[in-house]
Amino acid sequence: MIKKISFLLIATVTMWLTTTGLIPQSGEPWSAKQLMEPGKLAAILKNDTIIKPLIVSVGPGALIPGSIDPGPVSDDMGLFKQLLSEKDKNVEIVVYCGCCPFKHCPNIRPAITYLKEHGFTSYRLLNLPNNIKVDWIDRGYPVQSDK
Repeated sequence: MIKKISFLLIATVTMWLTTTGLIPQSGEPWSAKQLMEPGKLAAILKNDTIIKPLIVSVGPGALIPGSIDPGPVSDDMGLFKQLLSEKDKNVEIVVYCGCCPFKHCPNIRPAITYLKEHGFTSYRLLNLPNNIKVDWIDRGYPVQSDK
């Protein structure tokens, strides 16, 4: 009887955590709630009255205005770790790559996993499921003028 109740309790809690987005459903290190749509970030960048998040390109280049480029984290996480070493764990962070489709990207999983494992609480992944050209540039969102 106790085993049955324990199983039901665990199953119920797991289902609740999954449906609320607190546990990723896809097996990815991010949840659906942690994805930020490109239009939302573009609107934040245009709004001069709000504090901008720390925007970090974990891929081959920082194309989004104001983003920091520690380089591809699949090659070396050293600069990414250094960038975050003095940051408050509650700082708002938006991570993106865009080198290729999410399912093939070698950079976003290590970056998100690092943030998760090191206690950062307010990080998001920019939703670029295809690549930065299709999901950002082709939609007319702002890019660095020097790129």
